[in-house]
Amino acid sequence: MEKYNHKYGAEQIQVLEGLEAVRKRPGMYIGSTSIRGLHHLVYEIVDNGVDEALAGYCTEINVIIEPGNVICVTDNGRGIPVEIHPKTHISTAETVYTVLHAGGKFGGDSGYKVSGGLHGVGASVVNALSTWAEVTIKRDGGLYQMSFEKGKTVKKLERIGDAEGTGTKVRFLADDTIFESLDYEFDVLEKRFREIAFLTKGLKITIEDQREETPKKSEFCYEGGLVSFVEYLNKNKEKLHKTPIYIEKDGEVPVEIAIQYTSSYSENIYTFTNNINTIEGGTHLEGFKRALTKVMNDYARSHNILKEKDNNLQGEDIREGITAVVSVKVKEPQFEGQTKTKLGNSEVTGVVQSMVNEALSTFLEENPSVAKAILDKCISASRAREAARKARELVRKKSSLETSTLPGKLADCSSKNADECEVYIVEGDSAGGSAKQGRDRKFQAILPLWGKMLNVEKARADKIYGNDKLNPVIVAIGAGIGAEFDITKIRYGKVIIMADADVDGAHIRTLLLTFFFRYMRPLIENGNVYLAQPPLYKLSKKGMEDRYCYTDEDLEKAYKELEEKGITRDSLSLQRYKGLGEMNPEQLWDTTMNPETRILIKVTMDDAIKADEIFTLLMGDEVEPRREFIQQNAKYVRNLDI
Repeated sequence: MEKYNHKYGAEQIQVLEGLEAVRKRPGMYIGSTSIRGLHHLVYEIVDNGVDEALAGYCTEINVIIEPGNVICVTDNGRGIPVEIHPKTHISTAETVYTVLHAGGKFGGDSGYKVSGGLHGVGASVVNALSTWAEVTIKRDGGLYQMSFEKGKTVKKLERIGDAEGTGTKVRFLADDTIFESLDYEFDVLEKRFREIAFLTKGLKITIEDQREETPKKSEFCYEGGLVSFVEYLNKNKEKLHKTPIYIEKDGEVPVEIAIQYTSSYSENIYTFTNNINTIEGGTHLEGFKRALTKVMNDYARSHNILKEKDNNLQGEDIREGITAVVSVKVKEPQFEGQTKTKLGNSEVTGVVQSMVNEALSTFLEENPSVAKAILDKCISASRAREAARKARELVRKKSSLETSTLPGKLADCSSKNADECEVYIVEGDSAGGSAKQGRDRKFQAILPLWGKMLNVEKARADKIYGNDKLNPVIVAIGAGIGAEFDITKIRYGKVIIMADADVDGAHIRTLLLTFFFRYMRPLIENGNVYLAQPPLYKLSKKGMEDRYCYTDEDLEKAYKELEEKGITRDSLSLQRYKGLGEMNPEQLWDTTMNPETRILIKVTMDDAIKADEIFTLLMGDEVEPRREFIQQNAKYVRNLDI
């Protein structure tokens, strides 16, 4: 190997002082410098107020997105301490905002019983990644203020007046030389703060967006806590019991759980530790699942609902149709990394399991009609699972007898390297034909679908196996479905849905996404699912290269650019594509399939709760919520079917 010719001595070893390390490697502290990382700055400051609420000192947090994307967060907690810190010899408040791992959240004698903060880096990291920040504190009868630029103190903490009450106000402008965009998404922040309000009973959180002429404002406060959360999640579903089951226990590890069963076929369990959404679960989820399975089987046996000859119900049978929120408060949480997505404290499993065993057993004994409704559904799920197993085995047996297990309409690619391979799931034989001719055969496979697809929101797994529309998708992807899905076995790194830009195309996309979300969720979580973006328009003129436009805005922009070149609108021919089949293979390749020029939208799991709500709303059995949604959103529809 050729050696890199450079000096390597003491002078080459960098020592990053203060917050320089954060500015040098921001991704280590906030995950990324994308819009996601930008939002993380707001969460860090808001979480400080939430920690005050968990400690019993804060009742209100206000968030404002000011013009120019300045963020202002105000809470009525105790206010950051202002006295000189014994170790840093500067004010405690300045220490919190300029020293990494400085905070009141370490050890049993800290300023907080429990906290979402893990490393004590929140406030200082926000400061380091901001062009400027200003902190105002009300405490001990005084009003104090300090300011910073790119993490460095430009105005030390000083008392600027008297004040009643207590609290902290933080204003900051994120650094546009670090972040890809400073354009905060109101809906994303709103969703997060609604979630926090559900998890922190009685805490009032407001968010206001002042960037537009007409400000947007939302306010959240839920005295019902997790019960309100579950009712919100199930608002568009048919419930098996009207009121959610609520379990609460204080102690060394406080636990709160709310449970409600619906007529749906999917399970939705959300877990939180110190208000942090642990999307990968962990020991609290493990304890909950174990207890739920044991309690339901014990009750069914003791009340002769399960006979002696019957097998025990499996966990997946018991969790069908469940919506549950499990929230624990842990003094010293052990998370997997700064992203905090999985709880690792082993003692939590036993605490949750013991509590659910006792409380849920008591509830079922005291509410036999609810117990019967839930267990009837569990037994029905068990029978469906057995039917699905037989259907699955039949599919496997049939496949093993055939010379080729791949679907007949699949035009496979020559490469067997999943990382470089992609499959286009295309609506209709006509578009499928063009795609097959236009593709790069080395790494692009084409799977045409036709006819009406099964709506899996209204069907159990036993109806999916052998379904002539979905089975080709299952076999082509090659990783199974449901609990058996194995992401390591996928045959294609990119699964691309390519449908017409009309109502039928939108329906096909929604049906496929519902299927992936319910039965191949790791495919979405792993970032393997994409939506192709075929053009809506083609502008052409003799002697001019065709111009493709993907949105109405693109079209208007193209007209203006061409007019600047002296080409009038009247001289241009405009074609509105009604379907992919209208494009010849070369056009389809140039606009929609060529990796150099195409536009793909990655489907993500950033907002699983919202996704679940939308799929249930649009694809479920409840008609009235869907009618309301259509009436409220019809005014936003464009290009319905030209």
